[in-house]
Amino acid sequence: MAADFLTGNRLTLLESGREYFPALLAALAGAEREIYLESYIFADDPVGHEVASALCAAARRGVTVNVTVDGFGARNFAEDFRPRLAEAGVRSLFYRPEIGRFHLQRHRLRRLHRKLVVIDGRIAFVGGINIVDDDNAPEAMRPRYDYAVRVEGPVLAQVHHAARRMWEIVTWVNFRRRFRLAPIVKPCCDAAGEQLAAFLIRDNIRHRNDIMNAYIDAIEAADREILIANAYFLPGIRFGRALFAAARRGVRVVVLLQGKTDHPLLRFATQALYAAGLKTGIRIFEYERSFMHAKVAVIDGEWATVGSSNIDPFSLLLAKEANLVVRDRRFAGELHASLLAAMAEGSREMLAEDILRQSWYSRLLRWLSYGIVRLLVGIAGYGDRHWRAEDRVKPPLER
Repeated sequence: MAADFLTGNRLTLLESGREYFPALLAALAGAEREIYLESYIFADDPVGHEVASALCAAARRGVTVNVTVDGFGARNFAEDFRPRLAEAGVRSLFYRPEIGRFHLQRHRLRRLHRKLVVIDGRIAFVGGINIVDDDNAPEAMRPRYDYAVRVEGPVLAQVHHAARRMWEIVTWVNFRRRFRLAPIVKPCCDAAGEQLAAFLIRDNIRHRNDIMNAYIDAIEAADREILIANAYFLPGIRFGRALFAAARRGVRVVVLLQGKTDHPLLRFATQALYAAGLKTGIRIFEYERSFMHAKVAVIDGEWATVGSSNIDPFSLLLAKEANLVVRDRRFAGELHASLLAAMAEGSREMLAEDILRQSWYSRLLRWLSYGIVRLLVGIAGYGDRHWRAEDRVKPPLER
């Protein structure tokens, strides 16, 4: 479905946990009726316990608090937090708590990767930041670098509906009839500002390609600059063709990727595509200062997105994702400036000579990684239907 842009919003860009968690905790402290929180990770660390305390305090003062976490990403949640939350009256659910054995069937790879909070239908937070401390990482990768947005205004109706619908579905699947839905809190959709925004999700029914299509439409319309910062970047054929076509028509295309990663296989697979990208004129930077977890983009200084969706097959074809798309020069300019500052302080540009200097076994490792990732996508049942059989021969960025 096409993005349904609504005007009258007030959007606050939040960089990493140092800005996000103070804003989130303040909003939780002011909750009066209802909280929905979704997170892939809910970590047993100082931030996790601080958020849990805020949720417990809200429940004790009569707020209906609904927490949904992923059954794999937050697999220790039941032991670390659930008893304490339940005692305070917080209701919590797992999305697909199937972690006993690892399988490659697509239903096991479908994860709840969204990071959403909706409070009283009047404030929402959308982005890529899990409930985890920025410093909860190996020392060389601290602090985590990411983004979220505080949202007020008419677009809240879209966010609230998505959060409530997710709770309904997971409640039904888990047979938690005692978690009956509270009366619907009507979201406050009065104008709070002047910014234009749309909320997009990725699921397996009506919204399979909404986030990907929004990216591709914006890339195809670009005439000056495309700046993408994405933690896990392995685009399919449509996305790759759109980026290459933009570069060929003279658009400045810049991609900021991880230089330090928690998933080496995906990073190596991505690096297999560097040579083709550089040859077409795409500039590629790796962020080396710390662990970059961002999933954001700015196009032509007017279109921007912040969310949970990576540009890889697992996010674009399998996971539950959520992105806010914004058409506003002030917001896009703020995100653009933040990205340029991060690049100047902590990134390294990848050059063609860097690729040429790689040893043959280093290049082989990257192509093997690319092949393994593509094989995993195929085993999950998406190789032919969504990535196309002919795309197996060459990477999408070479076609």
